[in-house]
Parts: sequence; C-alpha cells; structure tokens
Amino acid sequence: MPLSRSLSVNSLNGLPHWEEEELPIEDLLLFEISWEVTNKVGGIYTVIQTKAKITAEEWGENYFLIGPYSEQNVQTQVEICDPPRAALRKAMDALQAQGCQVYFGRWLIDGSPYVLLFDIGSAAWNLDRWKGDFWEACTVGIPFHDREANDALLFGSLTAWFLKELTDQFQDKPNVIAHFHEWQAGAGLILSRFRKLPVATIFTTHATLLGRYLCAASVDFYNRLDQFDIDKEAGDRQIYHRYCMERAAAHCAHVFTTVSQITGIEAEHMLKRKADVITPNGLNIKKFSAMHEFQNLHSLYKARIQEFVRGHFYGHLDFNLDKTLFFFIAGRYEYMNKGADIFLESLSRLNFLLRVHRSDVTVVVFFIMPTKTNNFNVETLKGQAVRKQLWDTAHTMKEKFGKKLYEALLRGEIPDMNKILDRDDLSIMKRAIFSTQRQSLPPVTTHNMLDDSSDPILNTVRRIGLFNSRTDRVKVIIHPEFLSSTSPLLPLDYEEFVRGCHLGVFPSYYEPWGYTPAECTVMGIPSVTTNLSGFGCFMQEHVADPAAYGIYIVDRRFRAPDESCNQLTQFLYSFCQQSRRQRIIQRNRTERLSDLLDWRYLGRFYMHGRHLALCRMFPDKFEMEPSAPPKTEGFRYPRPSSVPPSPSVSQPSSPHESEDEEEEDEEHYDEDEEAERDRQNIKSTFALGPVSRGKKKKHGEYRN
Repeated sequence: MPLSRSLSVNSLNGLPHWEEEELPIEDLLLFEISWEVTNKVGGIYTVIQTKAKITAEEWGENYFLIGPYSEQNVQTQVEICDPPRAALRKAMDALQAQGCQVYFGRWLIDGSPYVLLFDIGSAAWNLDRWKGDFWEACTVGIPFHDREANDALLFGSLTAWFLKELTDQFQDKPNVIAHFHEWQAGAGLILSRFRKLPVATIFTTHATLLGRYLCAASVDFYNRLDQFDIDKEAGDRQIYHRYCMERAAAHCAHVFTTVSQITGIEAEHMLKRKADVITPNGLNIKKFSAMHEFQNLHSLYKARIQEFVRGHFYGHLDFNLDKTLFFFIAGRYEYMNKGADIFLESLSRLNFLLRVHRSDVTVVVFFIMPTKTNNFNVETLKGQAVRKQLWDTAHTMKEKFGKKLYEALLRGEIPDMNKILDRDDLSIMKRAIFSTQRQSLPPVTTHNMLDDSSDPILNTVRRIGLFNSRTDRVKVIIHPEFLSSTSPLLPLDYEEFVRGCHLGVFPSYYEPWGYTPAECTVMGIPSVTTNLSGFGCFMQEHVADPAAYGIYIVDRRFRAPDESCNQLTQFLYSFCQQSRRQRIIQRNRTERLSDLLDWRYLGRFYMHGRHLALCRMFPDKFEMEPSAPPKTEGFRYPRPSSVPPSPSVSQPSSPHESEDEEEEDEEHYDEDEEAERDRQNIKSTFALGPVSRGKKKKHGEYRN
C-alpha cells in the first residue's frame, strides 16, 4: 500500500488528522519503554499504569510496554503468553539464542497491555562490551561502581538490540514508534539513533536528575536557573555520567516532552533543549452514579480516622471531634522538595491564630512520609488498646443497662436510675476512667524512628513546640510508613485515608507534576499546591478561580519564603473558618474538576507527540501542517456565580453562623444548576470508543 501521507491540524482542537488515504494502525507498532513497567519505583509507574487503558483502546494489539524482568513482579502482575505477531517472536528468539532471557505476557491492569520484559541479569556478561559500544555512540563512560547506571545501560542495550531485530524484518516501512521515559531508558534511545534504526523516537523527562539534586540541596533553584554551571554541579554530585545519558537522550529524540510547563522551563536550562510537547499526567476517572456517594465515603472514613484519634489522644481528648479537621501531607521523605519545612512553619502560625482568636476548631495534621523505623511506638499501641478496652466496657454496661430498663418497662414501672447501676457497675466505670489518665503528652510519632535526633521534621517540631499539649489547637501525628488496611494502628488504605480527611497540603518546592493533589481532586478532597508544581500550573491555566473549587495555590516562585508561608497560613486559617455546609459545597466543586485530569482528555497530548515524531522521522512520508501542540483553550472552569465557600468573602458577623445565615446560603446555592453550568463551560473531552476485534481504529479517528 502507498505510504505517502499528509497531516493537518483540526481547527477545533489543534490535533493532527490524516487527510489523504488513511494509514491503518495495523501498520504501526507503539512501544513504551520504562524502568517502571511492572516495577513500582516512583510516580512514573502510576503514569504508565493509568495511561495504559486509553492507549490500549487506541492501538489495540499493536501497543507494547518494555521493562525489566523481576520474578516477584511477574508472578503477581503478569500473565505469560505468546506474542501476537511472528515478527515479535523472531526478534525475541534472536536475543534468547545469545543467552538473553526475554519474557512476554499481559500486564494485569486496566487495559491488559502486552509487556516485553528483559532479564538484565542474564545479559550482564555483555556489560563491558556494551560500555564500549555506548562510548563509541556518545563518548559517555559509566563507572563500574554505579550499579543503577550499569543496569540502565544493560536495559537500554537490550532494548536497542530488540528494536533492530524487529525493524530488520520490516524493510523500509515506517512501522515502529518508541517512547522512552526517563534517563534509565535513555540508553536504548541513544543506541537506536546511533545505529540509524527506522524508529520514530520520543523521550519524556518526568523530572531532571540535576534539578532534583539541586533542589534537595537548599539551592534557590528557579531564580538561578540560567546561572548554574551544569557540568560542574553534576560532577560535584558524582552524577555526571547519568546527567550525560539524560541530556544525550533528550537531544537524540525526534520529539522531546516534559510533564508540565514548569518542568519544561527547567529542562530547557538543565538539558539545553526546549520541550516540543507538554504531556500532563492524568488518571483513570471512575465517576459515581450519584453525587452524594463520594460524600458518604468521606463521612465513613472520617469516622474511622476519628476512632484512631480517640485512642491516640486518650487522656487529652478535651477537644470536640465534630469540630476537628484532618489535614495531611504525603509522599517521599524529601523535607524541602515536598514543602514539609514551610508546612510546619505555617502550622505554628496557624496554631497561634487559632489560640489568639479562641477558635473552637482543632486541626489534627498527619505526616505520611516513610522513613526508617524499627517498630510501632509503645505509647501509640497502648492508646489504641485503651480505646478498645473503653469501648468494650461501655458496650457491656449498655447491654446490662438496657436489659434492666427493658424489664422495668415491661412491669409498667419508671426505672429507678439509682438501682439500675449498682456499686460494681460504678467501680467498673471508675476503673475505666482511671485507665485513661496518662502522665505524658500524646506522642508526635506513631513509630520509633531510627534517627530521631537528626530527623528534620522532628527537629522542626521541637523548634516550633508543637508537642500536642492541651493548649495547642494544632496537633501533629507523624506516621513514617505507608498506610495499610492491615495496620493495627490506622487500618486504612491510602485512598480510604484521603477520602476521610478534609484537606491535603502539598506546598512543594520541586514537584514536576504532583499526583498527590491530583488524587485528592478526583476524590473530591480540597488540596493546597504551589505554582512550582506541574499540577498547580495546570490548574491555574484551566480554572479561573481555583480556590473556589478547593485548589489553593501558594506562590513559591515569585514570593519570598516568609511571604509564601504567610499565604499558606492564611489558606489554612480560612479553611478552618468554613462551616460544615461550606466544606460540603466545596467538595462537590472539587470533585467536578476530575474531568480535567482524565486520560481521555490528557491522552491527546501524547497522541500529538507520536504524530510529530512520525513526521520528523519520515518527512517524505508524513507531514503535519502547522506543527503546533494541541490547544486547551475553551476548556476552562469559570468562577462560580453562586455563594462562595470561602469565609474571606462570606464572613459571618458572629463566631457561629446562625440558622438564618445558612438558610440564606441555601437560597443562593443550587448544586445541580451550578454543575450544569460548569458542564456547559467545558469543552467536551476527548473520547475514545472501544476497539472491536473486527475493525481496528485508524490514526486520525478522533471524536470531540
């Protein structure tokens, strides 16, 4: 069939489409290569796992993921099967004939994509020879002591070898698009280009290596982007060879993409190449059939968190749990990059404000940031045991009391309350009360941390004095392990815990995207982010008034640290002033933003990158006019016209809102009307229908 094709940009959405005789997708194969395919290390795993479904719907049997083999991961996540194409089988056989083990199967996630896994251990005997090949390709040497870089070279060499064996069978047809994620996969891209393989290549950086190192070293990163001696900084941190691998991959790729505008700016200075396409990260959004269902889940899991708090603060539970808000921060233990420093400082200021204004609101703040521990804190375990004992005692007394009351009513008597409870009952209750007394303050941590004397979070807590005393309106609980439903302390999964909280706080200084606030958004939980995170920049672009929709964006780029801290404190204090009904309204609005984060909308940016790579690799066969990224204009949430949930606008004159004020709010607010108005203001999202076995989807078949 003829291969000459022309691409133009759809005037409605900026997406390319095929104008002449369309190229069937059967003639194209898409490979995505990442160290995190079936191998959870960080956030890239989430990107690939959630995007697989919509990509598999578009490409069908022609979509393949390439990653490293791990026996444990394969046993739990992969169903081994035969390749659907003879060409794939032949390429795998060529590698296996040389002693390199290759595994093929389906990854058991949504979309069930095919995966090709290389056992790098079986190819390790080639390492020295492949180091020589890599030096010949890009004059980058890899030291023997850097195991991660050596593994990346083995993985990249196997990938390039496989692509060569595959493309040799296709002659001159433009059959393969290869999308490489992060520097660990970059060696395969470099070698593929050096060997002039007929493959359209894409390289995506989710965060630059040097950027992460510099930000972790307390450097004024964004104000000095154009002043760094890049080579010297990489050398000082002993990552020069890794940095060279990343930079070479970015420059060798036909199309270079980053996950956000802020990372694009960073990459332009660190890697010296401007991103061709911005590819924001999305999620698979599963909508509830009824709006109130996610609110019910919030109430359910909030009650579970309250039970934990009752045990943790036994003997000091002098605050009203119905007027207690749960804030949390979660993620890798990167004290400054994740914004834990500014968050703790703002909590100190929030505690002062709540005490000065004699607020009856209490804030319990959870730090879910894993670090090294040796066991649970004994005092924390004791608290949950005391709570359980008190519950059992109260339940026993209730049954005894209920039986006596029932018998008295059957006799037609009003029971004598003094006789219902005898001396033994009173003794049991007194012993229960005495058991709740404690001489120490409730612990700040739930676990024994191995290096608590030098832990930055604990040292800051000591400095600001948030020790969970009775006078503190802000209580701190550090949970230095991932959450699990099997935990004896807080038996909740992460998703359940997030749904039970009121606010997620992520004031990151370095956050190329930011899945944690995105996950809060799709679950209808308001969150705090910054204009230095990809998510924060994305929301600023798409939402006219983010705070009204429960997305509070702290300015950490153009303000001094103290000003940013004051802004964050004001956000937290304003949130504490909201009434329960205002928080419900805000959660409804937050949940509606989930459409923005759906891969069915954001997947179009990856599609554009693939089309652009084809045009650059095969300019005589594919054209794109004009060459411009997809536009997002028109997909913007307006400022809500109904009563705002922020107390800064609708501040009550008295400390407690009157019933008349709440009734007045109800007259002005119509949830269904506002939701419908939002839907009309949103440009309809990109949708992909299921691909039937009989008729595969062709490039350019888009629906808006």
